Amino acid sequence: MPQQKIPVGILGATGVVGQRFIQLLEAHPWFEVAWLAASDRSAGQAYGDAVRWRLKTPIPERVLQMPVSNTAPEGAPRVIFAALDASIARDLEPQFAAAGCAVVSNSSAFRMHENVPLIVPEVNAGHIALIEQQCWRKQSGGYIVTNPNCSAIGLVVALAPLHRKFGIESLFVTTMQAVSGAGYPGVAALDILGNVIPYIANEEEKMEEETRKLLGQLAGDRVEPATFRMTAHCNRVAVEDGHTESVSVKLKQKADAEELIAAFNEFRSTPQELKLPLAPAQPIFYDATPDRPQPRFDVDRGNGMTVSVGRLRPCGVLDYKFTVLSHNTIRGAAGAAILNAELLKVQDFLS
Repeated sequence: MPQQKIPVGILGATGVVGQRFIQLLEAHPWFEVAWLAASDRSAGQAYGDAVRWRLKTPIPERVLQMPVSNTAPEGAPRVIFAALDASIARDLEPQFAAAGCAVVSNSSAFRMHENVPLIVPEVNAGHIALIEQQCWRKQSGGYIVTNPNCSAIGLVVALAPLHRKFGIESLFVTTMQAVSGAGYPGVAALDILGNVIPYIANEEEKMEEETRKLLGQLAGDRVEPATFRMTAHCNRVAVEDGHTESVSVKLKQKADAEELIAAFNEFRSTPQELKLPLAPAQPIFYDATPDRPQPRFDVDRGNGMTVSVGRLRPCGVLDYKFTVLSHNTIRGAAGAAILNAELLKVQDFLS
C-alpha cells in the first residue's frame, strides 16, 4: 500500500523560490503541496492567476487552481516551507512556529539565532538537536529550521571534506552570483547586461558568519562557530542560474592536491547514508577539465543538488585555490530546505 504523503504548505508561494518548491515537490515521494500562501494582493486567487511563473517547466496541473491563502497559520498544515523576505519572515515565521508548525525556512531572519539550527545535512546534521531548545518547541511543538544563504551553501559543501580531514586555517572567496539569486524582477537589465555589480547587500557578512556557524561544533544548547579567518567578496553577474566562487584556502594540516581531489570525490554523509529522496548520490563532483565548472554546462548536475568543484591548483598566498559552482535556487534555496525536511522526517521531528 503506498505511503500517505505529508501535506505541506508554502509561504511566499508566488516568488521564484516558492515556485522552485512547487516544482521540486510535484513528484516528491514523501511530501505533497496542500496549502499556498502569498501577499494580500494574491490571496483569494487561484494560484495560476496569481503567479507570474518563471521556471522552464509548466505549473503542475494540480496546483493551477489551488487557492492562495493569507499568510496566517489558521488552516495551514503542520509542515511549512517558507520562502519569505527576511523583513517579513521575522514576524511571520514565529507565528507559525507558535501555532505548532514545523517551519523549514529559506529566509535569513533566524539563521544566526542561537537556538535555531542552520543546516546543510551533508555538513552538520547533528545541529538539528537545537530544535529542542526553542521556546516554540516547548510550548506548542513548533520550531524553525533554516538553510544557509545561497552563496554559503555551495562553499560549505565543498569545504566540509577539507575541514574534516585537514582543518581550515584561513579562507578567501570571491563570488560571481546569478541574477536569479535576486528574485524577480531582481536586477534591472540595464544594470546587469554587460556589467558586474560588486555589491550585494549584506551578502558578504552573511556568507562569512553562516560559513563559520555551519562548520562549527554543537556545544550543548548552542553552536560554537569555527575559528578560521575568512573574507568574502560578492558580485552579481549576468548569469541566469548558478553561483560560481573562486576559493583560496590555507589548511591546518599539509596535504597534496591528489588528497584534496580524493576528499572531494569520496565525500558522502548523512543524506547519502539515509538515501534521502533529494540527496544527490555524489554531493561533490570534481571536474578535471581545465575550464570547468561553468554554469551553462554544469549547474544542473545531480538534478541541481550536486556541487561542482574544479581548477584545483597551488595558491601563491594560501595553500590551494579552486572553483566551486552550485545551483542557487535548488541546492542554494528550495532544494536545500526540502532536504532539511527529509532529514527532519527520518529523525521523527515531523511526526
